[in-house]
Amino acid sequence: MIPEYLKKLLQNQSYNPNNFFLIAGPCVVENEALVMEVADTVSKICKRLEIPYIFKASYRKANRTSATSFTGLGDDIGLSLIEKTGKAFSLPTTSDVHAHDECKEAANHIDILQIPAFLCRQTDLLIAAAETDKIINVKKGQFLSGPSMKFAIDKIKKAGNEKIMLTERGTTFGYQDLVVDYRNITWMKALNVPVIMDCTHSLQQPNQTTGITGGNPELIGTIAKAAIATGVDGLFIETHPNPAKALSDGANMLQLNLLENLLVQLVKLRKAVIE
Repeated sequence: MIPEYLKKLLQNQSYNPNNFFLIAGPCVVENEALVMEVADTVSKICKRLEIPYIFKASYRKANRTSATSFTGLGDDIGLSLIEKTGKAFSLPTTSDVHAHDECKEAANHIDILQIPAFLCRQTDLLIAAAETDKIINVKKGQFLSGPSMKFAIDKIKKAGNEKIMLTERGTTFGYQDLVVDYRNITWMKALNVPVIMDCTHSLQQPNQTTGITGGNPELIGTIAKAAIATGVDGLFIETHPNPAKALSDGANMLQLNLLENLLVQLVKLRKAVIE
């Protein structure tokens, strides 16, 4: 479902209301050329396929395995470039927020505040995000079940915000792997909020001794197709023109030139599912 509060953000786009919506972009703002290239390419694909599109990039990566990993260009630059990209292509935008004191400033630049999975139980963060009156997308913790996300929803609603989405992004399986339990999509949809499948982070192989997170990007299509078949409302796909040279999460991003073919397949599958 595309709720009314999301439809308002998508009012500049022409799309099939029966399609899933897409949240996509590079993992992090590396430079202006990258975010503009990805937004331009993905928005054109989505326009052709009538898919509602939200641009995503992190202005800062606060959760990196190694202290030497790239974390961003600086909050002001990162947020400004996300805002500039959204305006350039008439797209809603989203990015992660990591602490309660970031929310107000981030809300001045982006349309949807995303709560990272590791922080989905942080009460002060959820309340501060809710108080911006922006749409809040909470990623389900790798350590939580779908039904337990009702408590995150309760915290946001008690702060006066009903504009909530939840994202499934896999469950910890041992120390260095994740698995996707598709029951969580059904369980979270029962909480009466839109549910999104994160098709890229759910394929991470975290906590590698090299200090660099691994991944299985060849399975992105499998994850996405199963999610559509399960009835998910939206898909989250991080994509990059050259994942091997990406400054963050390159091991599990989809190569940009592979996105259109995958989305064509997913639109066909979605049509079959709803019929």
